[in-house]
Amino acid sequence: MGLEGKVALVTGAGRGQGRAMAVRLAEAGADVACLDIDGTVETAPYPLAGVEDLTETAQLVEKTGRRALALAADVRSQAELDEAVAQTLTDFGGLDVVVANAGIWALGAFWELTETQWTQMQDVVLGGVWRTVKAATPHLISQQSGSVVLTSSVNGLEGGPGFAHYTAAKHGVIGFMRAAAQELGPHNVRVNAICPGFMDTQMNQWPGAYDMMAGHPGGTAQDRADGAYHWSLLQGRGALPVEATADAVLWLAGDLSRHVTGVALPVDGGHLVLPGLNTAPVRP
Repeated sequence: MGLEGKVALVTGAGRGQGRAMAVRLAEAGADVACLDIDGTVETAPYPLAGVEDLTETAQLVEKTGRRALALAADVRSQAELDEAVAQTLTDFGGLDVVVANAGIWALGAFWELTETQWTQMQDVVLGGVWRTVKAATPHLISQQSGSVVLTSSVNGLEGGPGFAHYTAAKHGVIGFMRAAAQELGPHNVRVNAICPGFMDTQMNQWPGAYDMMAGHPGGTAQDRADGAYHWSLLQGRGALPVEATADAVLWLAGDLSRHVTGVALPVDGGHLVLPGLNTAPVRP
């Protein structure tokens, strides 16, 4: 995969997709700086990863035989991200792959969202991506190489009723990716995005998510599991395993995709080619 001796930075690495990405990159030969928040985001309706989760990810990376850093930082802080990149360069001597993956998800009709709910979603999901790439870019330009992978969503390519603030932010990630790819292409730095579908992560394992998948209050974890099958075209795919997006990141990070930039790659079991279904039509 062309990652032997390379260095990667993965945000949102404490658990879920970020952890899987960090481990997959390490298995391919990269040393990995694993970054996640040491704190909370007040509008996130579920517990975020903590330092213990981040430490466990670093240990999983080390079990592959590669080096790991556990970096506690908030993607809402440019200073903390700048320091994380500086520490990565000091400890590992380089940086070749940047995976801006950190994010949150929440629900709410757009006209009922508070200013705080809207701004925190943009600050984490879109602003955090921009700050992460901004922190790493001077080094990538100086070495005239690198691969940047951003985590968007299928909701960066289609509407998402009931979570417009998330949908807007994920659309923004795609727009930023395309602009950054244009600006960094002359420096031989590639910028791409992945667009996960319905993933098996803790982000959608809370009562509000269960209700959404059930279509009514009082939803259960089983409703979530059953409903996830409606999101995929491919046979037998419900909530997709985190390894699915980790494999996509691995491809975009390595030499096999060396001629690919500016791409929004769906990892969604075929969700985006489904004709769609209105499960609650309003009849005359």
